[in-house]
Parts: sequence; structure tokens; C-alpha cells
Amino acid sequence: MSWKNFTLEEFACKHTGENKIEHELIDKLQALRTECGFPFKITSGYRSADHPIEARKSKPGTHALGLAADIGVRGEQALEIISKATDFGFTGIGVNQKGNARFIHLDISKDSQGRPRPHIWSY
Repeated sequence: MSWKNFTLEEFACKHTGENKIEHELIDKLQALRTECGFPFKITSGYRSADHPIEARKSKPGTHALGLAADIGVRGEQALEIISKATDFGFTGIGVNQKGNARFIHLDISKDSQGRPRPHIWSY
């Protein structure tokens, strides 16, 4: 697969190098990126079960399922991503807009027990 603004490598686990990211997620990110017209810096994509963040969880999160990515963004661009995300099929939106590591989490997880969709939260 090939995307205009993304490579598979930028979605690899930063801890192990594994990459089980779903291509459907990248397709939706590409469509949203094209609509927004500004670069998306992927700060976290796929995370293996050994990744420190995933290892602390009782069950795998959407990153470990290959269904999520975090985009390093702030201000007006963060608001634009949030306002358009559901139009492009994103069902989970996490917002961290404080401190130096600001990002928007987007995922395409399905509705399931303990994980209702669509859903938005803050960190």
C-alpha cells in the first residue's frame, strides 16, 4: 500500500519495531489529512504488548490492536482535526492539549463492552 503523506514505518512500535497497524486506519488518516491540508506528525501508532504503555493495561488498547494513532498537534489544527474526525469514520477521539506533549488520539475501534463508540475523552 502507498499513501501520499504517510509511510508504514512511521506507525511502527517505538519500543519493538513491530508494525501491525491496520491499513484502514491509515486510509482514514490520509483522507482527513488531505481535507485538513496540513501535515500530521504521528507520535504513536501501533504498540506491541511489550510497549511500556500497553504492558500497564489489563487488556490491549486500540494502539495494540493496530486501530489507533496519536497526532502531535495543538491549537487551531487540533480543533480542526477534532471537528472533522467523525466525518471520516473515526470513532475514538482522545484529547491531550496541555504541556509539551500535546496530541490528538484517533481510532477506528468498534463498539464493544467497556468501549462504547463513538467516544471522546481527555487525558
